[in-house]
Amino acid sequence: MIPVNIPRLSGNEKKYLNECIETGWISSEGSFVSRFEAEFSSYIGQDYGIAVSNGSAALDVAIKALDLEKGSEVICPTFTIISPVQSIVNQGLVPVLIDSNLDTWNMEVNQIENKITSKTKAILVVHIYGLPVEMDAILQLAKTYNLKVIEDAAEMHGQTCNTQKCGAFGDISIFSFYPNKHITTGEGGMILTSDEALAERCKKLRNLCFEKERRFVHNEIGWNYRMTNMQAALGVAQLEQIDDIIERKRAIGKRYNDLLKNKINLQLPLAQTEYSQNIYWVYGLLARTEAECSRIQKELNQLKIGTRPFFWCMHEQPVFNKMGLFKSEHHPVAEKMARTGFYIPSGLGLANEEIEIVADSLIKIVSNG
Repeated sequence: MIPVNIPRLSGNEKKYLNECIETGWISSEGSFVSRFEAEFSSYIGQDYGIAVSNGSAALDVAIKALDLEKGSEVICPTFTIISPVQSIVNQGLVPVLIDSNLDTWNMEVNQIENKITSKTKAILVVHIYGLPVEMDAILQLAKTYNLKVIEDAAEMHGQTCNTQKCGAFGDISIFSFYPNKHITTGEGGMILTSDEALAERCKKLRNLCFEKERRFVHNEIGWNYRMTNMQAALGVAQLEQIDDIIERKRAIGKRYNDLLKNKINLQLPLAQTEYSQNIYWVYGLLARTEAECSRIQKELNQLKIGTRPFFWCMHEQPVFNKMGLFKSEHHPVAEKMARTGFYIPSGLGLANEEIEIVADSLIKIVSNG
């Protein structure tokens, strides 16, 4: 079996985990947590890091920490994993959805301004699959309309937009460290900001809103979203290898491009834009039809080559439609991507000979269609 992702744990992970075990510091109180927060925030270019249990938890905390008035509108992409929109809805806010760009697979920035109303208070940017959203345009809109920028850089460890790292643009930004991410802590996430007061509020919210004056007297509801010292130890070890990780991910993407270009009638991921070079978090492809997409995935899986479908659009999610959200909406580009998109093995543990096997199998399957 060639799975979609195999994490690479080839640095000091075992050494640092042993240190946690030997010292007994395995909970969220250990020194690796603060070390990971400081080193990761410095690497990205924000002043403060708040480590949490996963990326969805990071979104929950980040959005609540902004204290947006109930009923406020937050602009975000329809093509994303459910976590951002789920966090918006759970805070009593209203998600306003934007269609996708067919080339970059990110939200179509040119559509945003027309969706801004007097109720709009934030733009939640999600960088998708390998290329970032063009952030200069987002920041200009935020400045013009006095909006907060929430940056979901869960898939973008080390990626840049106009030379600045993704995650450095937001008033508040989040990352995920799930095993399929460039840096993994097994589960885990991080909130970044350069606003000290906002950072302190995030720390409180992730820790059940304990009060300094009397720990077990609570004035507000928070969460137990803490990261453990063992998770952070993995993160520190992974961050030490980030340059090699990015180089390897781009090498995998380039090799697939070289093998597949002009060999299959599928849309390959865009290698670069004017503001960024693809980091290939995953290597995605768009088939010509939904039926072809399903057939290719089925036949690859029969050959024991793992695949995953693209995200499903938020405006077509049954759970949100049952809430009365998005029922009459239509976002044609995102719908096409959701129905015809899939990705193939591209994790850090993928061997070069496995890339050749996957590409050769894909070419044969598409040609036989």
